[in-house]
Amino acid sequence: MGNKQNFTPEEWIQVVESVMLSGIAVSAADPSGLWGTLKEGFASSSALKAAKVDANSNELILAAVAEFETSQGRSDIQQALRERFAGAHPAECVERSLTGLKQVSTILDAKAPEDAAAFKAWLCTIGQKVAAASVEGSFLGFGGQRVSDAEKATLADIAKSLGTTA
Repeated sequence: MGNKQNFTPEEWIQVVESVMLSGIAVSAADPSGLWGTLKEGFASSSALKAAKVDANSNELILAAVAEFETSQGRSDIQQALRERFAGAHPAECVERSLTGLKQVSTILDAKAPEDAAAFKAWLCTIGQKVAAASVEGSFLGFGGQRVSDAEKATLADIAKSLGTTA
């Protein structure tokens, strides 16, 4: 079973950062304005809370969630995200997120192969929850669609980056 001890400190930060990268990629693919961004952020944090009580969450997922519960863990993740996205525009955020997810996929396959598939599936689920959190293209709450074409394409790119199916 995979846990924090399977990884170097740098690899572990990348693994934990990937939890945020999945949602960031989707949010940046089709920015939703202030209210939509808040909803998408809430969807991402709700996915963390849900994983904590999900009987199907493996040890690696639970270890990643636990990292978000410590002040040092949150600080490390924030620093990693600041470095990754410094000066980036939304399209660059998508690409940088996908690059990070691809790197994490390689790390997971090498260091925690028994947990890699479940962790990657969880990352894809986070992206899907973020995509469905806000209606895109609506005006005053009318019209629009739950998941935009850009978000659908990004979800497929996330799955591809992780070496899974959408």
